[in-house]
Amino acid sequence: MNIQFHINYQTYYGQDLVLNIITGQHNGAVEASQYRMRTADGYHWEVEVKKDAKPGTHIEYFYSILCGDTEQRKEWGVINHRLDFDTERSLNYRVYDHWSDIPDNAYLYTSAITDCVAGKKLLKGKLNNYNKAVTLKVRAPQLGATDELFLVGAESALGAWNVKKALKMVQHNINEWSYTLDATKLVGDQIELKFFVKSNDSNENLVWEYSDNRTLLLPTMDEGDVVVYELTEAAFPLPAIRVAGTLVPVFSLRSETSFGIGDFGDLKKMIDWVSMTNQRALQILPINDTTITHTWTDSYPYSCISIFALHPQYANLTALPALKDKKQSEKFEKLRKELNALPQIDYERVNDAKNEYLHLLFEQEGAKVLESSTFKTFFAETESWLVPYAQYSYMRDKFGTADFSHWPDHKQWDEADRKALSNPKDKAYKEVAFFYYVQFVLSSQLKAVHEYAQAHKIILKGDIPIGVNRYGCDVWTEPRYFNLNGQAGAPPDDFSVNGQNWGFPTYNWDEMIKDGCQWWVNRFQNMAQYFDAYRIDHVLGFFRIWEIPIHSVHGLLGQFAPSLGMSREEIEGYGLHWQEELFTEPFIADWVLDRIFREHADEVRQKYVEHVWGDRYKMRPAYDTQRKVEKAFAGKNSDVDIWLRDGLYALISNVLFVRDHKDPNRFHPRICVQFDFIYESLYDSDKAIFNKLYNDYYYRRNNQFWYQEAMKKLPKLVNATRMLVCAEDLGMVPDCVAWVMNELRILSLEIQSMPKDPKVRFGHLSENPYRSVSTISTHDMATLRQWWDEDWERAQDYFNSMLHRGGPAPHPLPGWLARDIVSRHLTSPSLLCILGIQDWMSIDEELRLADPNAERINVPSNPKHYWRYRMHVSIEDLMKNKAFNEQMTDLIYQAGR
Repeated sequence: MNIQFHINYQTYYGQDLVLNIITGQHNGAVEASQYRMRTADGYHWEVEVKKDAKPGTHIEYFYSILCGDTEQRKEWGVINHRLDFDTERSLNYRVYDHWSDIPDNAYLYTSAITDCVAGKKLLKGKLNNYNKAVTLKVRAPQLGATDELFLVGAESALGAWNVKKALKMVQHNINEWSYTLDATKLVGDQIELKFFVKSNDSNENLVWEYSDNRTLLLPTMDEGDVVVYELTEAAFPLPAIRVAGTLVPVFSLRSETSFGIGDFGDLKKMIDWVSMTNQRALQILPINDTTITHTWTDSYPYSCISIFALHPQYANLTALPALKDKKQSEKFEKLRKELNALPQIDYERVNDAKNEYLHLLFEQEGAKVLESSTFKTFFAETESWLVPYAQYSYMRDKFGTADFSHWPDHKQWDEADRKALSNPKDKAYKEVAFFYYVQFVLSSQLKAVHEYAQAHKIILKGDIPIGVNRYGCDVWTEPRYFNLNGQAGAPPDDFSVNGQNWGFPTYNWDEMIKDGCQWWVNRFQNMAQYFDAYRIDHVLGFFRIWEIPIHSVHGLLGQFAPSLGMSREEIEGYGLHWQEELFTEPFIADWVLDRIFREHADEVRQKYVEHVWGDRYKMRPAYDTQRKVEKAFAGKNSDVDIWLRDGLYALISNVLFVRDHKDPNRFHPRICVQFDFIYESLYDSDKAIFNKLYNDYYYRRNNQFWYQEAMKKLPKLVNATRMLVCAEDLGMVPDCVAWVMNELRILSLEIQSMPKDPKVRFGHLSENPYRSVSTISTHDMATLRQWWDEDWERAQDYFNSMLHRGGPAPHPLPGWLARDIVSRHLTSPSLLCILGIQDWMSIDEELRLADPNAERINVPSNPKHYWRYRMHVSIEDLMKNKAFNEQMTDLIYQAGR
C-alpha cells in the first residue's frame, strides 16, 4: 500500500519537514519512524510511504521541523493525526493534513473534559468495499456525550441539504469525527458541505457550525484510491463548559469506617457526595509518601520522599482481607473507633497503627499477593522507581534515620543492587517485599478511585509539589538532578514577612534539560494513572526558584535562581557608589543594636558581635550565620531567648545586596530591604537610586530570560499527558508567567482577595479569564470565615465595594452572606470554580464548625505546622443533610455550572 502525505507549512532555508509515524512508547517517550518530506517551494510538502497495513487497522503520526538533525519544533502532539484503513479495496492513500499547533480550546482535548465531564466514547468505523473513496475528518471538541455530528451537502450522496438524509459521522479519535464516502457516487470535482450537531436523535434545535459552507476540490482518482481530507476544526455556538467542585485533602476526610484519617475508600464516598450535589470536580492535596521520621513532622504533604510512592496512611483497610487473628482484629477495631472519634488527626498513632496492621496483613496475605499476575504486572511497570524506594525505606527504618549520608555502604543508590532486590528468591527481595506490597495495594486502590470518578463524570484533580525532601529517595537515587547547597522557598509575601524556607533542595535544571526533563515527564505520566487534572504547585519555580543559602533560616537572604545578577559596574551605572563590604556584610551600628535589642543591646555587644571601628560591629564567627544562631538557641524557649534569636536573625540579614550563589562578582538587591536598617541609613538620593535599580531588577530585568527558561521545561511537561493543567501562580509574579501560561493554555488561579492587578484591593470576579480556576481560599490561607474576621476594615471595604451593600459589615460572617459570596464566585467566567469544603460549609450556620479557627489547614509562616485538620462531619452524614445539599445544588444550577 502506498500512502502519500501532503501538508502546507512555511519553512525557512535549512529547515526540513519530517513525518513521524508512531511505532510505540519506551519509558514514557514516543518512538517513531521518521520520513523526510520533499518540497519545491518551501511551503507545499509531501512524502510517499509504503506500508503493509491491513484493513481495519490504523496508524498515528505527527509532523516536526528539523534543521540538520536537530528538532526545532514539532506539532502539539497531545492529539496525533490518525489514519484509518477502513476501505478493503484500497491500494493508494492520499492524505491532506493541517499542521496542528496547540489550540485555544486545548482544555477540551484533556481527559478531564473528554473522559469525565463529557464522557465521550470512541467508536470504530465499519469497513467498506468502495472502489474509490473520500474520507473526511474534522475535529469538533465542543460536543458533549449525547451530541452527534452530522455531515450534509449539496450532492445527493451528501443528503442534498436535507437534514433527514444527513450522514452521521463516527468519532474515531479524541474529539475527531470521520466519514468515508463512496467517491463513485460523487458528481464533478467539487463538493460543498457543512456540519451540524444534534442531540438524542432529535431533529429539533439543530446547531449548525459557525461558518460558511465548506468547499472541497477533488483530485482525479483511479480505482483503489482513497483521498483523506483533514478539515479545519468545526466551531459551534454552544455554551462554554463551566464546572463546580470541592477541594479537600484526603487526610481531612471523615467517614464511619475511617481509621482516624481519610483514606482512598473515603475518597470514593466523597465522589458520591460531589456527584450528588451536581459538582463535577474533586481536588485533593499531594498524597505522596512523606515518611522521614515517623513523627508528626512528616504530616507536611508537600515534602515527599518519592514523586511516585503513595503514602501508606491512605490505605483503605476495609477493602483488604480481614485479619484472621480475632484478638488482633478486635484490638484494631477498638483503636480505630477511638482514633476516628478524635476532632483532629493524631498523625503518629494513626500511622503506627496502620503500619502495624499492614505488616500483620502482609504476613497473612503477602506471599499470595506477590505471586499474583496483577502484582507481577504492577512490578514490571513500576520497577524503575519501586525497587530503589523499597530499599530506601528499608534502610531508613533499619538505621533509624532518613539522612542517607549516615548509612554505612549505602550513601547513594547502587544500580547493581537492583537484580537481587528484584529476585523473589533473594534475601534482599524478602527484606523489602513489604514495601512492594503496600505500594501495590495503594496504587490498586487509587486506580479504582480514578475509574470510579470517571464513571461518575467527576474530574479527580491532583497536586504536584514543586519540591522534594532533601533526605528523600529521589535525591538518594538521582542526586545529579539536585543542588544540595541551596534551599527552595518563597520571597516575603502576605503569608510571611521573612519569606518561606521550605528546606527542599533546588533543581539542577541544566542536568534535567540534558535528557529532556525525563524525571518530570515520568512524574506527570505516573500521575495520569490516577488523575484527569492537576495543580502545579508554585509554577513560578519553573521560571525561577527562590534559592536560600544552606546557612540561612529565613528567606530574606535568598535570590532567584536562575537570574541575571548585577555587576559592580552596572550598579554604579545607576549612580550608586559601590561599597562592597558595606553593602554585602550585615550593617551593624550602635543605633541598630539599640533599636533591635533595647535593654539587651549591651548583652548582644558583649556576646554576639565584636567591635570593628567607630560605632560599627560585625558578627562573631560563632554566630555569623542564622543556622549557627539557631543551633546556639536550640532548646531555649523563653520569650527573651526567642526574641534575642529572632533579633540576631534580623541582624544577619541586614544587607543591601546578596552575592550571587554561582558568580561571586555578581550581586542581587536584597528582597524587601526597604524595611531594614541598612536602607534607612542611606541618603535620600541613594534611596531613590536604589529603588529604581530594585524595581528594574525584580520586575523588568529578567522577564525575557525567565520566559526562555520556562519554555525549556514546561512545554514538555504540559504535553506529556492529557490531564487538564492548572497552576498556582500567586506571589511575586513576573510578567512572563502570564505569557507562558497563555501560550501553553495553562489555567491560572484567581483569588479575589489576592488580585493580579496591583492597583486594586480586590479582584473583579467578572474579569476572571475563562482559562482559570476561581476560588475563595487555598489550603495555605485563612478560610472565608477566618478572613472575614481577621481585618474588620478590609471586610467592611469588601462588603461595600464588592458586595455593594450599605451599613456595617456583620461579624462573625453570617451564613446568608457567605452564601452570597459563594454564589458570586460560582457565577464568574472561570472554567473551574473549586471551593474548599470549609467555605462550602460556611453557608450553613447549623452545619459549619462553631470555631472557624479550627478549620485552618496550614499556616505557611510556620514551617513546622501540624497538618491535622479533619472534617467535623462524616461523609455519610453530609450526604444525609438534605437542606445543605439542596442549597449547594441550587447555587450551582443558578450559576449555570
